[in-house]
Amino acid sequence: MPELVSIAESIAREAGALLRDYYHRGVRTEYKGDVDLVTEADRASEKLIVERLREALPSHGIYGEEGTRLGLDAEYRWYVDPLDGTTNFAHTFPVFGVVLGCEHRAKNLPSDQDGQLVAGVIYDPLRDELFSAERGGGARLNNRPIHVSKTPTLGESLTGTGFPSRKRHGSPNVHFYHEFTLRSHGVRRAGSAALDLACVASGRLDGFWEFKLNPWDTSAGVLLVEEAGGKITHFDGGKFTLDSREVLATNGLIHGEMVQLFKDLFAGKDLSTPTSPKEYAAQMLKGEE
Repeated sequence: MPELVSIAESIAREAGALLRDYYHRGVRTEYKGDVDLVTEADRASEKLIVERLREALPSHGIYGEEGTRLGLDAEYRWYVDPLDGTTNFAHTFPVFGVVLGCEHRAKNLPSDQDGQLVAGVIYDPLRDELFSAERGGGARLNNRPIHVSKTPTLGESLTGTGFPSRKRHGSPNVHFYHEFTLRSHGVRRAGSAALDLACVASGRLDGFWEFKLNPWDTSAGVLLVEEAGGKITHFDGGKFTLDSREVLATNGLIHGEMVQLFKDLFAGKDLSTPTSPKEYAAQMLKGEE
């Protein structure tokens, strides 16, 4: 696995340099629908990554966000997000990265079952931060070991989440955001699921959750969190799956509290009603009197 990580690190750095160049000179943006978008940088980065992977690892399959589907029946499959955080990138908000995660799929493994994640890399080109992990070999940031935080309770924690780029009205996450904000030290929404997972692995965040991500968003980050000593499941505590319909990543210590809060919220329990703008205005008026 060290060889796979080394290859992925080199490719991620090259793709990151390309993204930096696009970022500083501006890019053309296209909308896929609603507010979901893609830039010419996404496509250029994926093209570069695919070419480099095919040169270095010709027998490996590739599953890319921007449409690449090559050798998906191969023993090793790379999940590629050439630009995680496209909306940030398009608005020059400086949080985005390159993601490469490798899955080992045993011979005759059914297509609807996950293999084992064995290598992963997330590169933040603006901060020159390279997160990497190999199965059984730990997690690293710029080649230094990283570990999840030791924050013991949800009340003391800093967590992260994300919202879909389109069909936001169909996602209940704003309610979860509200409840977790009330019960923690704070919730951050940075706009890159991969970098959020890297932040959990490095102890910058104590937990992270999100709905309906894709394998290219999570593959590298999941391995990073596990190798850094954290825990990844679905919201109910069940085994994480690469379909990523639910992603809950924590330092392990606050996992039980987060799972319980999800159970309560899905059951409609212990819901807090936020102060409405009308109520707030009335309170302010009363205070002035």
